[in-house]
Amino acid sequence: MPGSWGGRALALRGWANRAAREYPARLAMTVFAAVITVIWLLLLTPWATASGRGASVVDALFTATSAVCVTGLVVQDTATYWSEFGHVVILVGIKVGGLGVMTLASLLGLAVSRRLGLTQKLLTASETKTERLGEVGALLQTIIVTATSIELALSLLLFPRFLVLGDDAGTAAWHALFYGISSFNNAGFVPTPDGLLPFASDWFVLVPIALGVFIGSLGFPVILNVITNRRRKHKHWVRALSLHTKLTVTTSLALLVSGAILIGALEWNNPATFGEQSFSTKILSSVFASVMPRSAGFSSVPVHEMTQETWLLTDALMFVGGGSASTAGGIKVTTFAVMLLAIVAEARGDADTEVFGRRIPRDTLRLSIAVVFVGATAVLVSCLALLRMTDLRLSEALFEVISAYATVGLSTGVTASLPDGAKYLLAGLMFVGRVGVISLLGALALRDRRRIVRFPEERPIIG
Repeated sequence: MPGSWGGRALALRGWANRAAREYPARLAMTVFAAVITVIWLLLLTPWATASGRGASVVDALFTATSAVCVTGLVVQDTATYWSEFGHVVILVGIKVGGLGVMTLASLLGLAVSRRLGLTQKLLTASETKTERLGEVGALLQTIIVTATSIELALSLLLFPRFLVLGDDAGTAAWHALFYGISSFNNAGFVPTPDGLLPFASDWFVLVPIALGVFIGSLGFPVILNVITNRRRKHKHWVRALSLHTKLTVTTSLALLVSGAILIGALEWNNPATFGEQSFSTKILSSVFASVMPRSAGFSSVPVHEMTQETWLLTDALMFVGGGSASTAGGIKVTTFAVMLLAIVAEARGDADTEVFGRRIPRDTLRLSIAVVFVGATAVLVSCLALLRMTDLRLSEALFEVISAYATVGLSTGVTASLPDGAKYLLAGLMFVGRVGVISLLGALALRDRRRIVRFPEERPIIG
């Protein structure tokens, strides 16, 4: 019997190694689904709910998917429906989903073996979008150190504020830790009743959370690149940053500023949102509302009371999302930037797409087009299905679908009232959005197409 178990273990290890080498995206998707299943089963237990009666199958699955996919859409109020055990399970799901299942597996392997094998490197490279395997070890260290440090720093900033607001030491520590992890991982889950609505004018609560969301949305490759170059202490270290880092930071800041200005202008006199706030609070609310579509899903004002114009603008910001290999979703800011640069190059008649003294390869542009098109198609098909299943208006359905696909978590308030079929639809969309549409298609592909013979080139008429 021991020999048979040993043989099965070796066979399983051999299968995992082959899958990691040949189909890393497929293996990543499988393990990710397995983690969701574990969280789902834990949330189905009677101990996970405050009432002790246990959650329904669909509600537990939806919450598990939302937690592991760091989305934040909920069908039950997190603070009141789930027990302390349920909150811990959700927080574990957020932490695992934020780090990435493959990254976490590599970290565990590194802790056990004291070294990083080729299989772990391939898995982590697939999860973190790292091109050179030699960078994986350094990236893993940056991920665990940076994530833990930022989450603890955010918790320490929030802890005294919750004490001042009336929480006892234990409750304040728990709320601070939960918000610290949830914000950096762009999850959007809230442990307090009414979420962040009671803190709409509280700079000491909203600013740390917004800062954590923004840093988490940049992506670990950006953080690694900044830290590595900063340590060199060269006066021109900013110039030495990679093109990916420069594109991610500049595009994220541009979207943040433009989004804050537009949202502030649209909601400035809305009595249900910003209208009754002071001038400084309106500025805070505008910036906060612009940061959250990066993929976090926190809200300091009622989203369902916002104007239709703000909803549409938020749809666009959510669809773009955050940085690649980050805790954010969407098509990613670099994809958006490459598409804009290609349009500018075409308008100017340039043969190449160039930025920051670098030329962007054509295959990168082709991949960007594929990401945008497949993402838009997923949103369109899901929106049609949701409209068919429910009586929602187009604006509400589109908002919910993009929020799920981009793993944001913002909602117009209709998620809890959706029929079971619609909940399963949004859960599947969150999974696709977190794993990545292109990774999902690659994982499902039977084989890579390699062609020896290429057809003659002929240019069709465009436009």
